[in-house]
Amino acid sequence: MKEYDTMKLEIESKSVNEGFARAAVGAFLARLDPELEELNDIKTAVSEAVTNCIVHAYPDRIGSIHISVRVDAAGFARIAVRDRGIGITDVEQARTALFTTGGAERSGMGFTVMESFMDTVKVRSSPGTGTTVIMTRQLKRRRDARS
Repeated sequence: MKEYDTMKLEIESKSVNEGFARAAVGAFLARLDPELEELNDIKTAVSEAVTNCIVHAYPDRIGSIHISVRVDAAGFARIAVRDRGIGITDVEQARTALFTTGGAERSGMGFTVMESFMDTVKVRSSPGTGTTVIMTRQLKRRRDARS
């Protein structure tokens, strides 16, 4: 692998695309031969971030979700999920467990799940311009997968 390797993906904010985003990021990272549990953790965090875009960023229309992944030679993964939706008025409140703007059918655990599976989760958002969630995780590779 070079000093780093990257992947970029743009999908529409349709629920059918959540599984595709999860699988695409998982396939990209699987080349590094991480432990299965950590790969599943990352895929779950990506799923939560994409679902947040679908449900909250574009509540009444279809918009674009941009996903980028960067992995360095040491196995440090940085995943960014960005939308240009309605944005978050109060990021701190949105990161509180059980808080949701999605109604009774939503659990309000999206950010909590992301934080439990990733090393770091940063959220940047402005009302009317969208949200970017940046998640990082140091992968424990089972073998040397540099190529």
